[in-house]
Amino acid sequence: MATTDDSLNGMTEPCEACGTDTLHEVSVQIKTESEGSDNAHYSREPYRVRECQRCGHRSSQRMNNA
Repeated sequence: MATTDDSLNGMTEPCEACGTDTLHEVSVQIKTESEGSDNAHYSREPYRVRECQRCGHRSSQRMNNA
């Protein structure tokens, strides 16, 4: 779970690579899940993407599965 820390002036989340709570840049991206299909245009899903500002580790999670 993301937390706020006024001393850091940002959002901190646990980083799997660092093993500690660090600042993360978080965005939502629309990704196409089945590109080879005729219905690829309709298979887009929102993903929450986060990147650790300390080590650069990126991870994403499908929003419908959050």
